[in-house]
Amino acid sequence: MDQEIQRDTSLPLVIVNPKSASGSTREKWAGVAADLRAHFGPFAVAFTKAPGDGAVIAERAARGGRTFIIACGGDGTINEVVNGIMRSGEDVELGVFPSGTGGDFRRSLEMPHGDRDAAAALRDGVTKRIDVGRVTFHDHSGTEVSRYFVNVSSAGLAAEVIKRVKSAKVFDWLPVNKLRGQANFATSTLQEIVNLEGSTLRVRFDDGDEHQLRTIAFCVANARFFGGGMMIAPEAKLNDGLLDVINISDLTTARIILKAPALYRGTLASLDEVKMTTARRIEVSPADPSEEIFIETDGELPGRLPAVYEIVPSALRVRVPR
Repeated sequence: MDQEIQRDTSLPLVIVNPKSASGSTREKWAGVAADLRAHFGPFAVAFTKAPGDGAVIAERAARGGRTFIIACGGDGTINEVVNGIMRSGEDVELGVFPSGTGGDFRRSLEMPHGDRDAAAALRDGVTKRIDVGRVTFHDHSGTEVSRYFVNVSSAGLAAEVIKRVKSAKVFDWLPVNKLRGQANFATSTLQEIVNLEGSTLRVRFDDGDEHQLRTIAFCVANARFFGGGMMIAPEAKLNDGLLDVINISDLTTARIILKAPALYRGTLASLDEVKMTTARRIEVSPADPSEEIFIETDGELPGRLPAVYEIVPSALRVRVPR
């Protein structure tokens, strides 16, 4: 791993999560690498071996002078690489080479999914600055920590669903990554909402007054998609200096099932139970301090409420299709 990072720093570094796409990234890497070299050009490579490696490798590479780092994996891999770049304090450009089951951030970047098309898009793309979200929360040991995200962070139902997705993955037999991600998320959602109970949160937006709200899903979005293609924040923009906040209040199980297509069409705002707003800073905590409410961040489960969300405007350079 270190040997790869210490090579010529003028080359882009591709950080590969071989376990992404249910392990198919490892199985197909030789062909993927050939396509990447043919349609993008020469690069250095480093493979992750354990959770958190992507952040460590990216931070070390950025501090070592690497100026272009490409995340090869799913949204979790992208999140780790972003955290490494942001922690380094260096002005490093991020690239996304999709190889995961969800691919939600890829959708917001409009990055093609096919290996050859994605490689060409990285080669011929343009650089844009995007905002980054930062969330400060309590990790599973109870320690207060901060973490960056580029996509969506949420509390409540989505976190519980993702916990179930990661443990079940009942549709891993599907041959198409996109279908696999959507099927796992949809099935886990149905299983989770059977015994659905909402929570009451204490929330403050920017400098406003604190108030309480009922929720089954409280989402803070920098980008538009989560959950394998659900358009949770149709109006979100990556460079507007704002976080989009979506709260889904008490929905019955039957109504959730009936209105589920609205998640994919981006028409959630038409539901009376859904409220949307924007803010630069959001403070959120359980109304009952003894209630344990988990959060997810870019598809990972790092901890629980209380949390403070903040926008870091124009914090990251990203290569996007021309």
